[in-house]
Amino acid sequence: MTSPVNDERPPIRVVLADANVLSSHVLRDHLLYAAMLGVLEIRWSAAILAEVVEHLGENVVGFDAAAGARLVAAMNGAFPAAEVEPDSYAEVAVAELPLPDDGDRHVLAAAIAVDADVLCTDNLRDFPTDAMDEVGIRVMSANALLSLLIAECPDEMLAAHRLAVSRLPGATDASTLGALRRAGAPQAADLMARSWAIERR
Repeated sequence: MTSPVNDERPPIRVVLADANVLSSHVLRDHLLYAAMLGVLEIRWSAAILAEVVEHLGENVVGFDAAAGARLVAAMNGAFPAAEVEPDSYAEVAVAELPLPDDGDRHVLAAAIAVDADVLCTDNLRDFPTDAMDEVGIRVMSANALLSLLIAECPDEMLAAHRLAVSRLPGATDASTLGALRRAGAPQAADLMARSWAIERR
């Protein structure tokens, strides 16, 4: 996983990706390739990556500790500035916030530590609006975020989609869009399909 050369324009937003998003191969690929193309800056923490590896180990046949180590090394190698360790300020900031699950405080602390614009998670109920408003971070599902990025940067996101297809053996545009839908991003898949159709005219 290597980053192609981008132009020098600033990224649109800083996105802290939660483990439930990064655990999906197709969601992860679209976000990472969007970041490689300069559409956004992607961030995560060591704790988030540990949750990703744990989830994949429990749910993907043949995914073992060695596979987890390779995935983490590839992600951190491609994005050496992506991994953040929440500082004491961030930990204090989330300590008293009304979150439904204390186990999610480290995720929000990581988002605060990188001054994220968006926390991308598919567990929206774990990050209630009042708490997110207090820290000034927008929470979005992967479907909502990808849909927004496709609407704002259709050419770059189509290129990210093409990269996702090309890097997965046997994948096609149609199969990858189907995988996006199954991963909980149907609106993003529909928008991408329209963009793909327009390009083919």
